[in-house]
Amino acid sequence: MTVKSVEKARRVSMSAVLCLVMLPFARYSPASDGIGGVRLKGYLGGRLDAMIERHVAGTDVDYITETFFEKAERRGWWQTEFWGKFMHAAVPYLEYAPTEKLRDSVERGLERVLSSQEASGYIGNYPDELRCGEGWDVWGMKYTMMGLLHHYDGERGTENGKRALEACRRLCDYVIGELGPGGKRGRELWQTGNWSGYASSSILEPVVWLYRRTRERKYLDFAAYIVKGMTEPASGPRLLDLALRGVSVADRNGYGNAADESGNYVMKHSRLKAYEMMSCYQGLLEYCEVAGRRDLLSAAIATAEDIAGEEVNLAGGCAASERWFHGARKQHLPYASLQETCVTTTWMRFCEKLLDLTGETVWADRIERTFYNAYLAAMKADGSSFAAYTPLSGNRWSGMHHCYMHTDCCTANGPRGFLCFLRKFFRMKDGDAVFNFYASATVRGKRADGSPVSFEMYSLYPRSDHVRIVSRTEGRLAAKFRIPAWSAATSVKLNGEELAGVKAGTYFGIDREWRLGDIVEMRFEMPVVAHVLDHHVAFTRGPVLLARDNRFADGDMTEPFRSGTVGDGRRMDGFAAVRTPSEAMWMAFSATLPIGSHHENREAALPSTVFFCDFASAGNAWTRTNGYRTWFPVEYVFNE
Repeated sequence: MTVKSVEKARRVSMSAVLCLVMLPFARYSPASDGIGGVRLKGYLGGRLDAMIERHVAGTDVDYITETFFEKAERRGWWQTEFWGKFMHAAVPYLEYAPTEKLRDSVERGLERVLSSQEASGYIGNYPDELRCGEGWDVWGMKYTMMGLLHHYDGERGTENGKRALEACRRLCDYVIGELGPGGKRGRELWQTGNWSGYASSSILEPVVWLYRRTRERKYLDFAAYIVKGMTEPASGPRLLDLALRGVSVADRNGYGNAADESGNYVMKHSRLKAYEMMSCYQGLLEYCEVAGRRDLLSAAIATAEDIAGEEVNLAGGCAASERWFHGARKQHLPYASLQETCVTTTWMRFCEKLLDLTGETVWADRIERTFYNAYLAAMKADGSSFAAYTPLSGNRWSGMHHCYMHTDCCTANGPRGFLCFLRKFFRMKDGDAVFNFYASATVRGKRADGSPVSFEMYSLYPRSDHVRIVSRTEGRLAAKFRIPAWSAATSVKLNGEELAGVKAGTYFGIDREWRLGDIVEMRFEMPVVAHVLDHHVAFTRGPVLLARDNRFADGDMTEPFRSGTVGDGRRMDGFAAVRTPSEAMWMAFSATLPIGSHHENREAALPSTVFFCDFASAGNAWTRTNGYRTWFPVEYVFNE
């Protein structure tokens, strides 16, 4: 991605806002949106199954809930976030792949959390004098509310479901009493925690969820109070006016107060924290659905477009040291702590919500790029954990230990990212069957009248450019297929006959009387494209970023490309799909390229054949000796 493309993305931001604010809001769907109608197979199915078994079902719920019984947190840590994140993933995955082991973990975790709740309604581990103040207490209560509501959604109508909802009510009532209007703590909610109130203000999301499930006015009123703190105080988050004024996320520090540039991990007044800012916008999008605040939708879209243009790299990841930094134009440089998995997952969740609200395929395109690159790269090959950071070049390592615990925020957040892909893979929306992503899978749903809808999909996409979808459905149905923006020429055939009107960056519709065995075939254009940035070049193929990996043993990965041989947006000949050297790699390509600076030597001046793999496979041995690279130098000449 070049500076030119970044500027173009920002120019379209406000025009997109003006168009999309006129769209009707999506209908309400519960937090644990159903995923039982999708069953992935092949490569992705294997990775998902491994993650559920080794990570989600393998979580020690006794360990992550023990902290709720201690009430002794004086260091300002975030030990109470892990159970809520676990539940956010565990409940939907229990629907997708039910096992007794996972069910037992979900129920045991709930019992332990409920038994830790105080008479006041508080669930957490801070002593009373430090509650609802500095640190991450409100942040932890946010995730606990999310965990309780996910359990409720998965157990509606059962006694345990009712208990979970009642516990969430009591916890929210506690927060209202402490930090709501005239609260006991004598401070506003946005004034607690760090990062100009981002972390604490993100509790808005489960507060709106709670209102939607109870329809109790006090929770909507509290949500409005939180939104006021997020948008009006001069030194607060200011998530509305700065967005609508076009202030880039990396430039929002220092409005209404002195810019906090200490560089510390925790900063009181900085607005650069990526994960927490996007979590706030997630809440604002939930609120605008129930309150009709279209200005909040406009601000969220403007912010997401800015992130996409200014921050997101070719792997679909963003942020360095967990902060915004105009990273798209700096992605060729070795910035520290790139692509935190919490940021990757939250960016996908942000795009998922915007896809729900706008119906625009661009948000599915963005989920897809992030999922196939930054997200899958962060997941360990056996599915057991996630990396904290995933650099664009270097090697991969497992996550950190947080708060003197043998876990970390990224490992806890990781499984939630796969849900974004899975929930939007296929769905029935307003009576239509909508295909957003492509892989081998069986998908099922129901029409409004309850009659079944089912399709069987076979594809090696995005390794392959071909998708085959077989109907297991009878009767009238409108089906919509996402045509990726990067595929300039996509062909769609129905029972062997090519259909007209296919356009990149839109949904292609087929509305017909379906019969058993009808076949839809799609073929995407997947050229390898060069991306040039400040005398560096990287390559993508379709939605996939390519990388060299030292396991190919094909020479020096730092050799420069010769000046004038690559141009931004140029389609590259000489790339060919080849057999992978081992099952550790998903995709492999040979490439004959003009690398090396020895122009005067006839032999050395010849092109060299090297190998690339998909970014998700690069470095996936997770060892110090397994290195990889995505951006390569382009030589300078004397007059440059």
